[in-house]
Amino acid sequence: MGPLGLGTLVVKPVRHVVHVAELNVVESAALGPLLQRVAAAVTQVVQPEQVYVCLWSHANAVPGHLHFVVQPAVKADMARFDAFGPALQMAMFHEGAVPGETEVQALCEQLRAAFSLSSYGS
Repeated sequence: MGPLGLGTLVVKPVRHVVHVAELNVVESAALGPLLQRVAAAVTQVVQPEQVYVCLWSHANAVPGHLHFVVQPAVKADMARFDAFGPALQMAMFHEGAVPGETEVQALCEQLRAAFSLSSYGS
């Protein structure tokens, strides 16, 4: 996911939704367990200090589509930027560094394996 570090993923509804209040009952019921499974896979593979889950929806200052950003916050990044939380994200965006394609592909394979081993509701 761009400059937010290796292991950052986006979870979003398939249906075009701009506001959380627009989610239907089925979408709402699926979202929590899905975010938990994604965060668990990221935790298992990346072993971060924390996993941030942030809601973003703006594009050009207009709500566009819900995006839940699942970002591993690793100690090395927090130390390098001397920041955490939103300040860490802003510093990473400002720097603009993105992981290499080989790194991303290797991590994706690990995340897929971790995600496939996780199960709903357990």
